[in-house]
Amino acid sequence: MSLKPSYSLENLMLPVSDPPNDEDRERLLKTDDKTFRGRRIYAAISYMSCAVLLVLFNKAALSSFNFPSASVITLLQMVCSCCFLYVLRRWRIISFTAAESVIIADNSKRFVPLKTVKHTLPLAGAYLLYMLVTMESVRGVNVPMYTTLRRTTVVFTMLVEYMMVGQRYTPSVIFSVGLIVFGAFIAGARDFSFDGYGYSIVFLSNITTAIYLATIARVGKTSGLNSFGLMWCNGVICGPFLLIWTLVRGDLKMTLNFSYLLSPGFIVCYS
Repeated sequence: MSLKPSYSLENLMLPVSDPPNDEDRERLLKTDDKTFRGRRIYAAISYMSCAVLLVLFNKAALSSFNFPSASVITLLQMVCSCCFLYVLRRWRIISFTAAESVIIADNSKRFVPLKTVKHTLPLAGAYLLYMLVTMESVRGVNVPMYTTLRRTTVVFTMLVEYMMVGQRYTPSVIFSVGLIVFGAFIAGARDFSFDGYGYSIVFLSNITTAIYLATIARVGKTSGLNSFGLMWCNGVICGPFLLIWTLVRGDLKMTLNFSYLLSPGFIVCYS
């Protein structure tokens, strides 16, 4: 598989979604508009629900139950996501490359070529840093302020993208982003309870998120993988390193000795 990019560096943009291949595009054109609109609404609601529940459950596990290790939660989430992707890929429900047909996806001996996995190493490093810092940032502040501060991620992303690829935005886009950030701070204004450490970790999380997104723009799109393939490579690469890290620091031992480990409420949050 060729890893040579098919576009210039000046045209790099942060990815919003994977472009459909010819087969998917033809299927979408044949799909009824009402059905397609319903699917989009369902996808948006599902994404919103998962995002909110993920923050709430992680916050409960790290703060309410005072779970000591965010890295163990990150490791288990990586393991679960890799297992889930493996099953979906083996059942030919999804594919890992942008141009790969789901019907023939299972004919290859390996899910992703080793050359492509090596190509995604910088992305995996940025992903691991982003996951660890983001997980820890949930612990330090309450949920309304966490949501408010995380809205500034788009500002950091625009700055990092400008520094890395020279991307410039129109005044209307900048105004829209400023309006979103201003609205988020208005929404969380009544919940201000300053915590220097918590605030700094959240802003660090915003920076790592911006770096991760910018790395996707530079590395992910030139790898030939879609979102599922990139997630698979991130988990396969980062999982062993994170496992070694938790063993060296003794996080797994602390998890086994955690007093609420078998508590039903903690199991729900942890799952």
